[in-house]
Parts: sequence; structure tokens; C-alpha cells
Amino acid sequence: MSKEDQETRGLSIQAIHRLPYYLQYLRELAQQGTETISAPAVAAHFRLSEIQVRKDFAAVSTNAGKPRSGFPVHGLIADMEHVLGYGNPNEAVLVGVGSLGQALLCYSGFAEYGLEIIAAFDQDPARIGIEIQGKHILPADKITDICRRMNVPMGIITVPASQAQSVCDQLVEGGVRGIWNFAPVHLSAPEHVLVQNENMAASLALLSKHLYRDEGEE
Repeated sequence: MSKEDQETRGLSIQAIHRLPYYLQYLRELAQQGTETISAPAVAAHFRLSEIQVRKDFAAVSTNAGKPRSGFPVHGLIADMEHVLGYGNPNEAVLVGVGSLGQALLCYSGFAEYGLEIIAAFDQDPARIGIEIQGKHILPADKITDICRRMNVPMGIITVPASQAQSVCDQLVEGGVRGIWNFAPVHLSAPEHVLVQNENMAASLALLSKHLYRDEGEE
């Protein structure tokens, strides 16, 4: 989603982060046969304010909630899937077929969110040529060429920190416009390329700090 789209819809980055959680909850309700849901019920489930929920729903949906009957569940699902781009499948390549890379390659749930990993790369000769989930692992020096020829919009980086920037540069050179980075390092990329970091070290540091603080209060 472009910055212009976000501004037009009045969506903040925080709201975009909440949407997949809303969507998962709504899908569960739909499977249970629920046809409508109220803003207070959603707010209570996520421990948010009712005003926040209504604001988020209004930013993505044309299905206005009614005071007594609530919001139509299936309508909200369709609108959120459209805003999040789940109806427009995105192809991606993955670089780094270690334990984490292999786990991502084997994860079937990406299809629910419109993501398909179409190729994987590694520089380890022992991994090149093997097949994982129907995909042959390709040599890393082919990243730029294959991304350019296949017009791949997204790259997933699961290499060590020392290799991540080089991989990022290869992906950008190949025309990739979005990078999902699992390496614990800051990446430099052009403004038109969005880098989403999943820094497990940073998340663990926050958890450790929280646990240490709680122990200190006992």
C-alpha cells in the first residue's frame, strides 16, 4: 500500500498493524456463523477503546455499523482483505535457507495473506540444488537477474547480519520494492523501497527488560 493510499484512507501505521488481528478474529467469527459484530464487542476482545475500533473500521470499510445490529462480519472481511491487498497475490523470493529460511519456505499460511514464495537462494554449495516445498534452492549470485526477469516485488532476507546489506543491494538492483528483513541489522535502501524489520533480538530485549523490571518490583 502506498503512502498516498494510507493518507487517503486515513490509516496510521498503527492501524495497519491492527488490521490483520481484526481480520483473523472476524474470520473466526464467520466460521462460527456470526453475521454481525458490534464495536464494543471487538473493543473488549482486543482491549481497545470503542472509539478506536470504530475509527479503524470506518477507515477501511464502507459497511457502516448500526447501533443495534452492529457491523456485517463478511462485509468487514472483504473490505479488510481488499485494503491489505490479500486479493492481489504477491510473489516473493527468499534469501538464506538456514533453519529460519526453511521454516518460512515450509509455512503454508502465507497463502491466506496473498503471499507466494516463488524462489529461494543460498550461497552454501551444500544447499544449492536441493528441493524444499517444491522449490529448488538457487545460487545467491542469481538473485538480481531472476528478480528482474520475473518482476518480483518482494524479497525476504534470512541471512546472517554480515551478509544482509549485500543481499538487500542485490534485491534492490533486481527491482524489488519491498523487503522483509529478519536479519538483526539496519538496512540502507532507496526511499521507494519499504524495509520491514523483524528483529528478534530487539523483541527479546524488550521482553527481558519487562521481566527484569517485574522481578525488581517484587
